[in-house]
Amino acid sequence: MGHGASRLRRLVHEVAKFGAVGGAGVLVNLVVFNLVRHTTDLQVVRASVIATVVAIVFNYVGFRYFTYRDRDKSRRTREMTLFLLFSAIGLVIENGVLYTATYGFGWDTPLQNNVFKFLGIGVATLFRFWSYRSWVFRALPSRETPAIPDPVLQNEPASPPKTKQQVP
Repeated sequence: MGHGASRLRRLVHEVAKFGAVGGAGVLVNLVVFNLVRHTTDLQVVRASVIATVVAIVFNYVGFRYFTYRDRDKSRRTREMTLFLLFSAIGLVIENGVLYTATYGFGWDTPLQNNVFKFLGIGVATLFRFWSYRSWVFRALPSRETPAIPDPVLQNEPASPPKTKQQVP
């Protein structure tokens, strides 16, 4: 199997694990959202923010100890700071969709609240997947690839390999 196929297989595996944790996080988010909506007098977006925060905590545990357990753990403070930063941006994206639907368009029935909550989660999930894998849960250097710099990436001319005739 080539390196590209192996890389694709790892990405598919990562997406599946991210999806499993994220799917459970969506359920936590929607259950908490509806529980808060039906047991308190909080406004819809405030209830949604509470649910999103609960889901963020749930997702961090799932991502750190399941999806990305093999990733670099040496800088936990940095990891947590970036996770919270990108999660906060995701919270704004997710709840911005709900806010716009509710207060911008007047779509405020329980069904509409859940549809736009779910849509906001979907849009924010795309951002979160990219940001978590790119910045938060950094990959450890691969053991499969040699640590030889790529001359194309460094804009340096590649020197031809030395043969026995060129060695003094």
